[in-house]
Amino acid sequence: MPEAIGLDKVYSAIEEAARLLDVPCSLDQVSQALKAFGDELPDAHLVFSMAGGERHRGELDFDFSVSPKGLNPYATALAEGLAKETDHPVGSLLTEVQARFDIASYGVEYGVIGGFKKSYAFFPLDDLPPLAKLAEIPSMPPALAEHVSMLTSLGLDDKVSIIGLNYAKRTLNVYFGAAVVETEAKLSMLHAFGFPEPDARVAEFIKRSFSMYPTFNWDSSAAERICFSVKTQNPKELPAPFDPEIEKFACDVPQAYAGDREFVSAVALAPFGEAYYKLAAYYQKARESSKAAFAAKPN
Repeated sequence: MPEAIGLDKVYSAIEEAARLLDVPCSLDQVSQALKAFGDELPDAHLVFSMAGGERHRGELDFDFSVSPKGLNPYATALAEGLAKETDHPVGSLLTEVQARFDIASYGVEYGVIGGFKKSYAFFPLDDLPPLAKLAEIPSMPPALAEHVSMLTSLGLDDKVSIIGLNYAKRTLNVYFGAAVVETEAKLSMLHAFGFPEPDARVAEFIKRSFSMYPTFNWDSSAAERICFSVKTQNPKELPAPFDPEIEKFACDVPQAYAGDREFVSAVALAPFGEAYYKLAAYYQKARESSKAAFAAKPN
């Protein structure tokens, strides 16, 4: 069982990871998250992540697991002043999901620059919710219901393992376990959403992906983007130029466990425009009580 670490070590690790990306790290900014979720962090699964490319650089996110006991992460963020109340459906969706389905654990994405960004709900791996039932929740983006038939035809009706809510961007990620999904079905989903054919290198990456997640908003029936993730100990297999910033992060990002560094690499595809790439590095592995669900989280 991993040894719990102190909050001072968590902050030092965040500061060190941010320095690798030339991201200014303010104790005042980060301490808000440490104060709000501090009881969770010593035993949490904690991941550092970055996005490659000029348009997406300049931020370090740290994701961490949260116990299903007590308030959900968004409610905690509201109570601690990390987020603002909204009458948009994104603000009520997590509570509505929580009322209808069992939650194995929650997760938070917090930016060194952007602050509180996302809440995640991880469903029990032996009790995943039916896609159609999720789509019926009142605050769900209507686009999800519009695509239930297509997603079901690809065998994805019982493979929703996680949802992620971005409060600033007002979007929803629906994570499908893709390890047992045929490559043809993955590519068919891209085609059904109107995405262009991926090049050979990206197609090979998609073939090996263990998770895929379309992003929906409340104003369109289209998917904004679709991401595919691969677990690896070799970040150079990311289908992107391995530029000095990515290499520096991959080689020197701190970790609090023995052995080789473990990563999740991801490619985010859009109907128009270029793909972009994300690399997440595990910093701390959770204790067994919350490990199973969060360890499956792609970034």
